Amino acid sequence: MEIVLASNNRHKVEELEYFINDMCLKRNTSGVKILTLSDIGFTDEIIENGTTFEENALIKAGTVAQKGYIAVADDSGLCVDALGGEPGVYSARYAGEPCDDFKNNELLREKLKDVPEEKRGAHFVSVIAAVFPDGRKITARGECPGKILFDYRGNGGFGYDPLFFYEPYGKTYAQMNAEEKNAISHRAAAMKLFCEKFAEEIEK
Repeated sequence: MEIVLASNNRHKVEELEYFINDMCLKRNTSGVKILTLSDIGFTDEIIENGTTFEENALIKAGTVAQKGYIAVADDSGLCVDALGGEPGVYSARYAGEPCDDFKNNELLREKLKDVPEEKRGAHFVSVIAAVFPDGRKITARGECPGKILFDYRGNGGFGYDPLFFYEPYGKTYAQMNAEEKNAISHRAAAMKLFCEKFAEEIEK
């Protein structure tokens, strides 16, 4: 069995591969091969025109599944309370095309510059979807609460990680090591639920 991770984002691929190996396949590791889009020579542009994380994750996975593979995709983003949920599904391209993490973060800082600390609540959202060649679909959603800092902290992670502060750890995502982040992140929460569904599906 081959599973294709429907993403060209290296960081997402690394995290998804970790979770699939660690959670999903513990009960079924025989004959499973995890592939990326480059491994299967997939170069088509996938138009993410959904209005929700669920829609976009299914669009990505569904497009790759049409090639005959089991496809797994993630759509994730940051939702800021004071901005009515922005940037939401537009998180990766918040400051426009091409996607630029620094510009996105600077735009977020600018929009929140006059928002006091007590009103800077936010949460990360991740939706994991799998689409099978026969049309079967699985989705799972995870969230992680936090707040947006005024200034950057930490050099790790990607995206909005240097501004997203997780209070129980007293750190931003960018200050956490991989083990810490993978224990509490929105993607971890989504993958835990997803893997329960996915393991059951592939064992049928």
